[in-house]
Amino acid sequence: MFTTIKDTYKIVFFDIDGTLVNKEGRIPMSTKESIKKLKESNIEVVIASGRGPSQLSHISKELEIDSFVSLTGSYAVYKGEIIYNQPLPTSTVKQLIEFASQNDDPIVYLGSEGVYVSHIEHPHVHETFVNWLRLDYPMYLQPTSVEIPIYQFLLYCPQDREKMYEEQFSDLHFIRWHPLSSEITSHGGSKAKGIEAMLNYLDISPDEAVAFGDALNDREMLSFVGMGIAMRNAHDAVKPYAKFTTKHIDDDGIYYGLKKIGLI
Repeated sequence: MFTTIKDTYKIVFFDIDGTLVNKEGRIPMSTKESIKKLKESNIEVVIASGRGPSQLSHISKELEIDSFVSLTGSYAVYKGEIIYNQPLPTSTVKQLIEFASQNDDPIVYLGSEGVYVSHIEHPHVHETFVNWLRLDYPMYLQPTSVEIPIYQFLLYCPQDREKMYEEQFSDLHFIRWHPLSSEITSHGGSKAKGIEAMLNYLDISPDEAVAFGDALNDREMLSFVGMGIAMRNAHDAVKPYAKFTTKHIDDDGIYYGLKKIGLI
């Protein structure tokens, strides 16, 4: 049992998929009520997601959360103000796009204002975005036309071929987020980097922060904050990075975790 008091923590970061939003694309009512109680206690509430800003806007509106760490930590906004902005090097972006094109592997490139895809229609992209994430299929943008800042990629290829990319791009970090796809960020990049920037901006120490997550790209942030909480439905490799594991998302996991540490 944790013996904490409300003043111990000043900010809570929430992953989206599998943490705030369940497989049916819904936010449990107990989660909504818990977030409302946090706000009433003047605790900062922040989304921390691998999604781009355009992909999380409907979630932030539904929960009335106006601060977020997005694109796996490379782009952070606090109440409308950009406080952290780390796109991938332009040369790396062009090289990866060309390499994927040579192998005819679909890629999704994520910017701060949109999400784009290299193939007009591809079943694997459709499966992950439309069927799994319940998002619109990304906008087609011819690979040679990518001129905007890119913060991360989603690569669609068999896992054994992913090693070829890792060898070719040692300055990038690959995380398998779905059986069909890997998330690509800068080497050393993580949600923890964006969280660190936000904590510095707000003059809050990591020990005063809480984070909830369930996926492989949540490991760094769970171990970085003072109270990392894994969902019961989290990937087994994630749970050792958390202080404890709460209940399943559909079993009031957010409410239970916040209650256990004394925040609600």
